[in-house]
Amino acid sequence: MDRSDPRYHAYVQILKEELIPAMGCTEPIALAYAGAVARRTLGELPDRVTVQASGSIIKNVKSVIVPNTDHLKGIDAAVSAGIVAGDPDKKLEVIASVTPEQIQAMKQFMDEVPIEIEHIDKGCTFDIVVIVHHKDEYAKVRIANYHTNIVLIEKNGEILEQAKVSGDSEDGLTDRNLLDMEHIWDFAMTVEIDEVKALLDQQISCNMTIADEGLKNDYGANIGKVLLAMDGDNVRVKAKAMAAAGSDARMNGCELPVVINSGSGNQGITTSVPVIIYARELHASEEKLYRALTLANLTTIHVKTPIGRLSAYCGAVGAGAGAGAGIAYLCGGGYKEVIHTVVNALAIVSGIVCDGAKASCAAKIASAVDAGILGYNMYIRGQQFYGGDGIVSNGVENTLKNIGRLGKERMKETNDEIIKIMIGE
Repeated sequence: MDRSDPRYHAYVQILKEELIPAMGCTEPIALAYAGAVARRTLGELPDRVTVQASGSIIKNVKSVIVPNTDHLKGIDAAVSAGIVAGDPDKKLEVIASVTPEQIQAMKQFMDEVPIEIEHIDKGCTFDIVVIVHHKDEYAKVRIANYHTNIVLIEKNGEILEQAKVSGDSEDGLTDRNLLDMEHIWDFAMTVEIDEVKALLDQQISCNMTIADEGLKNDYGANIGKVLLAMDGDNVRVKAKAMAAAGSDARMNGCELPVVINSGSGNQGITTSVPVIIYARELHASEEKLYRALTLANLTTIHVKTPIGRLSAYCGAVGAGAGAGAGIAYLCGGGYKEVIHTVVNALAIVSGIVCDGAKASCAAKIASAVDAGILGYNMYIRGQQFYGGDGIVSNGVENTLKNIGRLGKERMKETNDEIIKIMIGE
């Protein structure tokens, strides 16, 4: 792709927007971020708090451990951490520097300050409102559509900051409609490495570090360790195990940062770690690794965009397909092999539902990575799924449209039912 092509600079910008560091599961961290901004706006430690959250936020916060809280879970823990100890300037690393003293202060805050939690539906799948009060004063912060998108800051009836919210539209970001597999492949093969190197170096460093941590210590169900114990000498198993181990750690309170993809640390880990493992196994050049990661990351973003940030459709599925694309390239595949890998992978595991962030995400990640690897191995052996096979249509973009339609529109009822089950309605 020539640098004069508008897509070139758009793709670089999309990577910059999506590949950002975050500590902990991003939905509780977004709550902590809103809480920190609200506390700063109020100028006082609040004496009561109201949190309003969409169902999908409640789903993704309920069961995951919030880092730097002494292993607490839930909305009240996340927002309290932000209010008491958060640095709003750090955004998705808002509670990365919490001290032991602040953890104790946060626990005391949770014991003493009423925190009311409300389920809201304002037409946004991703919606957080935090209202903090001190005596007769209040501050309100709303985040909508993506994790750092503050659309309202209000204090004592005065609007300090406001942005238009239109359903799930992400107006503040680069147009993702510019993405398609043909141009993603072209960009990944031709991009000047220096333009993506810093982003990818950070992804490699952070995501491999947390994967290693997941194998070293006891986190959740230890899916990574279980997989390695089965057949740790096999690169296919190791790729699944390392990705799962990263999620083991992240879902269960690890305080290491992750470079996310499409708003999710799990998707960032799933997209990158298996590709890195294969690159090392194959002794691929540094340049080839960067191109493989560029391809994998943009493929994941492309698959995920029409589904939306939060859905009943498990985000690891698209990330596993993205990883499969990167692995296909590392193994010598060209464009045809890559797109068939993606279609095959999506056809295999598109039935996985998202029932919130928690320990079992690691097992789903392992399945998604396995599907990506299987999708490639099917195609190079003359096997594939064809248009008319379930949700597969002729042409990779048509299949991706089907996935988007399924995940965004047709799984709303499924998502609502999952939320009802999780909150006991």
